[in-house]
Amino acid sequence: MDFGEIFFTAIGLSMDAFAVSITSGATQKNINMRSIFKICGAFGLFQALMPIMGWLAGTGFEKYVRGYAHWIVFLVLSYLGIAMIVKTIRNGDNNKEINDSNIYPAKDIMNNKTLFVLAVITSLDALSCGVGFAFISTPILKASVLIGVITFIICLIGIVIGKKSLILFKNKTEIFGGVILVLIGLKVLIEHI
Repeated sequence: MDFGEIFFTAIGLSMDAFAVSITSGATQKNINMRSIFKICGAFGLFQALMPIMGWLAGTGFEKYVRGYAHWIVFLVLSYLGIAMIVKTIRNGDNNKEINDSNIYPAKDIMNNKTLFVLAVITSLDALSCGVGFAFISTPILKASVLIGVITFIICLIGIVIGKKSLILFKNKTEIFGGVILVLIGLKVLIEHI
């Protein structure tokens, strides 16, 4: 693969992380630079590591993951999205100012465990992509670094877009963010069935 092909592959692989980043930016009232770099760094790191793991494992490991990875992504993202919607509705949405304690999982995305789970499930496609890289003799380190850097940048853009939507839509962003997570999970499930 040449640079252009890897570049566009990286953009495609980063779209799930991009959507989660939009949700993070939209639902966190006081997000600082450290938090932004932690979120973008986690997504970028896992998008870079997963192709290497897939490349090293080859088809032997990929056949085990391929069978149920889409179900894991669907269930986890749907759970997080529905939890966010239910929490927002329960806390009321009547002109109430956004409070970080009322937001789930956006508040919890800074929790290492939640961020780890989101980073892993949004990068499972990159694992399969790494297996493909092994078969077409793609230089894996170059490809993985490029994928990680592009994902980091795209997630940064996603958080900025999310912050803009927070200003425009106020408390509706939690429900919007939850719907996005459920739709990403559904998209992954439909694509793999």
